[in-house]
Amino acid sequence: MTSDIRLAFAHPEERAEATASADPRDRISLRDHIVEVEIGAFQAERGTTQHVRFNIVVEVRPHPAPIEDDVDRILSYDHLTEAIAAELGAERLNLLETLAARIAERILAEPQAMRVFVRIEKLDRGPGALGVEIVRSRAEVPLQAVQADGSLAALHPLVAYLDAATVAAPDIGTYIDALESRGLPLILTVGLPDARPPRAASRAAQRRIDLLTIEQEAWVLAGRDRRCVVVSSRTEIDWAMKHGQTVVWAPSKLVLDAVDGPGAHDPVALALWLAEALAADRLIVHGNVAVPAGSRVPVERLGA
Repeated sequence: MTSDIRLAFAHPEERAEATASADPRDRISLRDHIVEVEIGAFQAERGTTQHVRFNIVVEVRPHPAPIEDDVDRILSYDHLTEAIAAELGAERLNLLETLAARIAERILAEPQAMRVFVRIEKLDRGPGALGVEIVRSRAEVPLQAVQADGSLAALHPLVAYLDAATVAAPDIGTYIDALESRGLPLILTVGLPDARPPRAASRAAQRRIDLLTIEQEAWVLAGRDRRCVVVSSRTEIDWAMKHGQTVVWAPSKLVLDAVDGPGAHDPVALALWLAEALAADRLIVHGNVAVPAGSRVPVERLGA
């Protein structure tokens, strides 16, 4: 509890580090940027200015080309102060929450920005600082599906990770029945088989071997239950989600093609990455497996 309270009041940079995924990103920050502005919902706050402090941390993905000491190839600190100035200049606002959300949205419009922490505090309203902190992520937009009445609704799938023992279990069909009974599009991911994959001298080669070995395990599952169709592309996944088809993910294509793909090749980390990319309802893991910290989707454990 003490640690939670400390982090709650720590600088957003510490909160970003504490909730980083297994594949952490670089961060840029703006500390203690104070602006005098008119803001607030109370009558006493109208027609007068007050000092407001901004602290912002942005997680960024690497530029695809070498930076070569070129400011045009990075997300500059100026973008943070400009986002603040632009939103303050757009209109008078009542709520810090509204201002924080708009600043975060403007920053996330930058191609390299992936996750942003925004803390805003009023400094003149009492003996202490009164404020709000939000975190926003460049998550994938949930897939939209047409409903019976013609309206659109977001599809949030269920992503489930199955280890080798679960894939080989005699009651695997019953397990999948239970997952399907939740009424959500179901995407299964699998781990490495019990037999150790071949070992390579280089990390890049080992990553590809592990990905291919996971795909072999996906085909093993497909052979055990006819509902489990192996898919590799986002198009196939989206089609399956719209049509209620249960699929097993073969990860090589999406992982290797992704600009901001996971650096790790641990099967559970890959499952979490997929769940976050699909804006999943939750990730279900079976057994006592380690899940990377900082998940942006709920994680549910079964059979631990």
